[in-house]
Amino acid sequence: MQQTNLIRYALSVAIAAALAPSAVLAQDTAPAQQPQPQPPPAEQRQSQATTLDTVVVSGTATAGGVRKLEASFNIVTANAEQIKQANPKSTADLLKISPGMWPESTGGQTGANIEIAGFPGGGDAPYFSTLLMGSPLYGMPTLSFFETTSMFRLDDTIESVEILQGGPSVVFADGQMGASANFFLKTGTEEPSGSVGLTYGNEGLWRLDGFYGFKVAEGWYGSVGGFWRESDGVRDPQFKADKGGQLTATLSHDFDAGRLTLYTRYLNDKNQFITPIPLIQRGTDNFSAYPGFDPLKDTYYSKYMQHVWLPTYPGGGKNADLADGRGAKLFMFGGNFDYSFDNGWSISDRFLFNEGDMDTNALFSGNNPVSLQDMLYNTATPGGLSSETNPIPVGSATANYINGGAVPLTQSVIQQGWWHIHKHLKSFSNDFRLSKELFEGNTLTVGLYINHYTMDDKWSLGNQMLMANEPNARPIVVSYVNGGQTFYRTNPQGFADFSGFHIAQNGKATNTALYLSDSWRVGKWLLDLSGRLENQDAKSNVCNRSPVNAGTGGLDGDPNTIYDNNVEMCNGTYARNRYEKTHPSWTAGANYSFTNNMSMYGRVNTGGHFLDFDNGIRGTTNNNYPPMQKIRNYEIGFKYQSPLLYADISAYRRVFSGLQYQPTDGLGTPVGSPRIYGSESHGVNFIGALTPIENLRLQLVANYLDGEYTDYDACLPYRDINGNDNCAPIEGQQLQRQPKFRAMFTPSYRFEMGWGDITPYVTYTYVGDHTQDQSGLQELGSYHTLDFGITSNVGENWQFNLRGTNMTNELGLTESNSRIFGSATTAGGVLLARPLEGREVNFQAKYSW
Repeated sequence: MQQTNLIRYALSVAIAAALAPSAVLAQDTAPAQQPQPQPPPAEQRQSQATTLDTVVVSGTATAGGVRKLEASFNIVTANAEQIKQANPKSTADLLKISPGMWPESTGGQTGANIEIAGFPGGGDAPYFSTLLMGSPLYGMPTLSFFETTSMFRLDDTIESVEILQGGPSVVFADGQMGASANFFLKTGTEEPSGSVGLTYGNEGLWRLDGFYGFKVAEGWYGSVGGFWRESDGVRDPQFKADKGGQLTATLSHDFDAGRLTLYTRYLNDKNQFITPIPLIQRGTDNFSAYPGFDPLKDTYYSKYMQHVWLPTYPGGGKNADLADGRGAKLFMFGGNFDYSFDNGWSISDRFLFNEGDMDTNALFSGNNPVSLQDMLYNTATPGGLSSETNPIPVGSATANYINGGAVPLTQSVIQQGWWHIHKHLKSFSNDFRLSKELFEGNTLTVGLYINHYTMDDKWSLGNQMLMANEPNARPIVVSYVNGGQTFYRTNPQGFADFSGFHIAQNGKATNTALYLSDSWRVGKWLLDLSGRLENQDAKSNVCNRSPVNAGTGGLDGDPNTIYDNNVEMCNGTYARNRYEKTHPSWTAGANYSFTNNMSMYGRVNTGGHFLDFDNGIRGTTNNNYPPMQKIRNYEIGFKYQSPLLYADISAYRRVFSGLQYQPTDGLGTPVGSPRIYGSESHGVNFIGALTPIENLRLQLVANYLDGEYTDYDACLPYRDINGNDNCAPIEGQQLQRQPKFRAMFTPSYRFEMGWGDITPYVTYTYVGDHTQDQSGLQELGSYHTLDFGITSNVGENWQFNLRGTNMTNELGLTESNSRIFGSATTAGGVLLARPLEGREVNFQAKYSW
């Protein structure tokens, strides 16, 4: 804590020292140039990396938007070139450019946990929405095994992104009270333009990117682009970790006073969903490799377990392929229309339809590894194959790898869940706005937002596969003899247990919101007041389950196959729920522009978080739904820009009520009733850049968070990793999975040559202390990484990029076993956790015209 405070105070002093001389010169400083509609020449890209003259539309009522200088909220923008320089490992990983946002990128291309400072998430992305051209991708920000960045891939069809935190986001679009990333597509150009790029990565990556924009007819423009790639992955699973591509097309038309843009996108991509591996923990911030496992590149996944038959999949079983990963097969079609009339009226409409599959095929952590001896014969082993009611006689078992060979009793083994989730999603949203300038400087906007969306799922969860505790693990087949009878403790694939949570569920919902916003410019003030009234009407059907052949042989009717004797399956009846809730939100902001390059703002807002199909709606009986989460957010900010310094700093206070904790068992199955509590946070977000000399740029993105849980004096009940019932107090504990301090420092220098330019840069990232869950009992420590990049523009057409991440092979953790509450370590400090991937370097050659 003392080190963190010193860093915070040093940062404050540095900012104050830099602002002091700059503020005196601010009146004589010319404002930065307006950004051009087309990407600027290469020599201008770095100088326009951050500018307060950038026009932002996210979080504003009118289509024309406002300059960032006058935006009374926290918003970060990046153009196509800056997105690439951030070197994101995935769509979610790009969010790191916004202070206070921390995406956990250790899970692969998809399925990221996205944390927002002061928002008590703790997994998935309940307080984050992905938008395309202003339209949300789905009606709910998250579901079980789904968050919206998994529906979206970055490529050369993206023109820019706006990342908005809090503030007016509670009123516009989908009413997200947390954060939103709004992506904008490139459209066609008067003169044909485009690019094609080829990338090779040291993890076996090959990727082809392309884009072409063109004129169709007078006033009509088209574009087409996308990518295709395949990769073995840093954690090689012995099959392609990532394989697939995306295709995007647009058609736009310019009117005298407006513009119409239609777009479509098809995504078919399969991605490895990376799960925890074993480590050794000493103390709170000392983690090291588990014997035989390289924490930077190893994984349990292997060709031996790639293809399985899941008899518990609803409807009669299913073949599943681990190579399908957590992928997406998705179609989108949308459009934007903006038009201004001569009498001060203007209209704006955004719509988006999408439909497709968002399946998951992945391993999920069970209990910590033990020896085969203990797994077979020790009835006290958590998750072991013996129990006091059904022990395996010592010395009676035979254990073999599925590809042949006896397994010694000293072999370290583990059970992992091989789970399959089929998720078919469909969504249609429309956001219509009508604006009128009532008098000079005052604009009133009324809007209607409708989103109708469905979910159709089939889950096979809880399946446990026995395997060697080693990289690219081999499943193990076990049988034993008792009383002259042979019993099969696993099936031939290595599955030791098919009990779990096997359901079919479907849901449909409609969110309807009416919102009103008034913006008033009075001299150097820009004031706004907005309100929203939203209704969510959701219906959910989940199959009821019953034991299959209980006591007479289980799923296959054979009592000697123990692995499937305690299975519950859908019985043809359904639990039907209807959740209908109406909630108001509002926001008020004021921005004062001291000069053309310095402003200050304040904002207050309240919002709510509706329940989703999987969290709060499913499992509720007698309409006894948990209370709605509510937030009060207070924020002040300061923005400044000069040739020397760019600074955007904000401070906030965020108060939550209605948070819900659901106790679960070791397999993640809900047990008992939920507990309700709250949280309170204070923090500072900062993004700034110093240009002491021409071509040298020093950029810092940082945030400090002081957040804790409140309003629950008792202790939360849970079952610990050893199978014991326990409880833990949470009052005053640090918000889970959120570092108290995070910073990214990026120095860069552009060298100008006769043939072009070359810009090397490095990024040093520090992530402070963070914990796994509300109890704070499982520390995840702190870490720092070093990334680098070299961008070179050669002549008018060629660009070469060399980039690398985690060049020092830092061992840093983002989470431990998410199905274990409290401390997740066992004897010897063994811990299952997700560490960062090791060093990754890629090179791209790109030709543009």
